Amino acid sequence: MSLMFVFAAVLGIGAVAFFLGRQRAIGQDDGTVKPHSRAHYHGWWAALLATLPALLLLITWGVGSNLYLEAHIKGQLPEQTAESPIASRSLAAGLTKSLANGLRRLDPQMAANPPASFAELQPLLAARGVALAPDTQDYMIPIAVDANRTQDTLRTVGAVAILALSLAGAAFGLSQIRVRARARNNVETIVLWALLGASTIAILTTIGIVLSMLFQTINFFESVPLANFFFGTVWDPRFAAAGSGGSEGQFGLIPLLAGTLYIAFVAMLVAVPVGLMSAVYMAEYASPRLRAVVKPALELLAGIPTIVYGIFALVTLGPFLRDLSAALAGGTGFIQAQSIFTAGLVMGVMLIPVVSSLSDDIITAVPRAMRDGSLGLGATRSETIKRVVLPAALPGIVGAILLTASRAVGETMIVVLAAGVAANLTLNPFEAMTTITVKIVNQLTGDLEFNSPQTLVAFALGITLFALTLVMNIFALYIVRKYREQYE
Repeated sequence: MSLMFVFAAVLGIGAVAFFLGRQRAIGQDDGTVKPHSRAHYHGWWAALLATLPALLLLITWGVGSNLYLEAHIKGQLPEQTAESPIASRSLAAGLTKSLANGLRRLDPQMAANPPASFAELQPLLAARGVALAPDTQDYMIPIAVDANRTQDTLRTVGAVAILALSLAGAAFGLSQIRVRARARNNVETIVLWALLGASTIAILTTIGIVLSMLFQTINFFESVPLANFFFGTVWDPRFAAAGSGGSEGQFGLIPLLAGTLYIAFVAMLVAVPVGLMSAVYMAEYASPRLRAVVKPALELLAGIPTIVYGIFALVTLGPFLRDLSAALAGGTGFIQAQSIFTAGLVMGVMLIPVVSSLSDDIITAVPRAMRDGSLGLGATRSETIKRVVLPAALPGIVGAILLTASRAVGETMIVVLAAGVAANLTLNPFEAMTTITVKIVNQLTGDLEFNSPQTLVAFALGITLFALTLVMNIFALYIVRKYREQYE
């Protein structure tokens, strides 16, 4: 019995409990005593008792079953020998679990009694569209069969326990229905805790992200000094090879940080003026009919995947700028096909709808009375926009610009295709540079273990990028608070 079926059954029991509880509350209301809660509150309380404890047990049982099954498989694996050339027990356990999942695709009789040799079993699995790693060993087959039996037992026991708890909760909830029962208070308490939990998701997610990077970053700085990372000007994290003397390369952050800020700066030079002027036109000058056409058309740019922008920069814009500069210079072009200018220009076009849409909403939120008062005092429309509307909307516009800057700092695909992956340190916008996000992808690409500075540096780069965006957000909050206008 699958967990999804159990989940659906629990929801069905909760729905039945709701309707039975509501009808029972209506039947008990004979008009002689004023009810404390309306009938649907009693139904919701019965439904919550039928679903919440059962769903909590469902989640706990699912997680616990997976942990137990993994430990059960590892406990049956033999010690690593020459006949078992798997690098680690974790890898062997993963191969065994994959084999167990593949056996479930076979007929029940074959899955229970598969061939003892993986060479004989592999064609049967391939016929069902199951591809397994060639490192799978024969001794894993009986372990996989036993793992499937154990998993079936755990699912059956869990399903019975979950459904029994759901039925018991529904019965208890229905038995508590009284005319003066405080069902509304109970339901509102549950809703309050749900809202509190929802409001803390962002905080817990942020803490989880930071902690997931922090411990690996600490491991990285045990091998690489802080000064070498934060003040180094050379990025060369080569992997140690045979005969290299254990050299681990250089991990200078400065070229990556400079490239990140430089490309984001060029993108903002393109996006902010165009996007802000577009927002002013649509909010203050465009007719309703024109606005209804232009704004959705402009926002279509935000729906284009960033990889498409990167391909456009790589195939079209980069070569065009290179050839144009060659024609203007009468020889070799001074603009490289992959350059800061190319990446910043394309990224700026991508960010225009972000600035425009956010700024437009902020400008239109300025009270109409302020515009009418300015125009009534004799100011022109342009003067009203410059001296009344934009100053009033300034905090929101600054927030929109900082949000756009955070998007620019975290962009990856456009930089990979339009600016390259060379960690250069230059002031020339027509040369190639790269960013922190690109190098994070490079260092984590492939089947790598997190046990060397070459891979652990990705976490140090990630937490540095997090700190950079945090500083930007704090600065935005400072600006908003300093220049905030209060309206009644």
